[in-house]
Amino acid sequence: MNKIQECVEKLLEVIREDSAYQRYLACEEMLKSNPELKKQLRYFAAIAAVCVFATWMSAGGVCALYVLAACALCSLCGILFTCRRYRVLAKMSRDIDKLLHGNEQIDLSAYDEGELSVLQSELHKMTVRLREQADRLGKDKRYLSNAIADISHQLRTPLTSANLLCTRLAQPELSPEKRQSALNDLTALLRRIDWLIGALLKMSRLDSGTAEFKKERIAVRDAIRKAAEPLAVPMDLRGLRFTCQIGEETFVGDLAWTAEALGNILKNCMEHTPESGVISVCASENALYTEIVICDTGEGFCREDLPHLFERFYKGKNASENSIGIGLALSRMIVSAQNGTVKAENAPQGAMFTVRFYKSAV
Repeated sequence: MNKIQECVEKLLEVIREDSAYQRYLACEEMLKSNPELKKQLRYFAAIAAVCVFATWMSAGGVCALYVLAACALCSLCGILFTCRRYRVLAKMSRDIDKLLHGNEQIDLSAYDEGELSVLQSELHKMTVRLREQADRLGKDKRYLSNAIADISHQLRTPLTSANLLCTRLAQPELSPEKRQSALNDLTALLRRIDWLIGALLKMSRLDSGTAEFKKERIAVRDAIRKAAEPLAVPMDLRGLRFTCQIGEETFVGDLAWTAEALGNILKNCMEHTPESGVISVCASENALYTEIVICDTGEGFCREDLPHLFERFYKGKNASENSIGIGLALSRMIVSAQNGTVKAENAPQGAMFTVRFYKSAV
């Protein structure tokens, strides 16, 4: 009896190790856990019963047995193929889970049959897009970190000076003349901080796409006049001459935002033009665009600064001490948002900015 029991156990071990038996167990487990397979098996059984009964009634019992065997074989093949497809889907699910947890070495191109190839293609597109979004988020985080560092640095400098001036103003023995001078300096610092915060807020609105631009027919003359108004007194104090050669040129855009952009350019020209210098503006219009050219008689740009002039917080070699490096960057963002371009270059004498507002998409 013991020998018979040992033989039976060895036979069972051989069966358990057989790959066909393992596939059978896998299919049995899948049948237990998958209601779709159970439903499919019921459909096969119902169709087979109908076919066998109809054959037995019309052709006899032998033909009915053949039909029963054929139906059983077809059902078995269908179930096996379904189990195989579910195994492939389960493996694909595990691979996708690995991808979501950072495994970049998974290759989805192995799934290349039937509808799985379509699913593989879409999953590949999704993973590529997710990776691109992850890279973009990483770049955005680094950019935000650098921007915050730059902003804190730009704010810390005038705030430190303002604190020193406040300490100085608190001294009772300070003469009226020195007190007035300190108050003037403090006022200038507060204006600088206010302008910086306002510019940063405008840039953040442009970055996020929440800035609203009107689309109105604007005369270039009105935009230049509005942009130059805040600079009239500083230009007069420096003895600068401001000339305009503007006719009836117009463009479609937002007057307030455009005046902000042109004002920053004019301010840059004013800061780099020596006393008794000239700042000139001319405009032209054709079928493609309206062009505004702003020139000064300053020292112009260093060649190595030209590619970076419109970068945020970039200050060139000839930048003034009070320069922050966001005025030109803000100007380009505003002009670009209104289907325009802005370019800086050296003129025969001084710097030259060319602003174009296009009449169709470029």
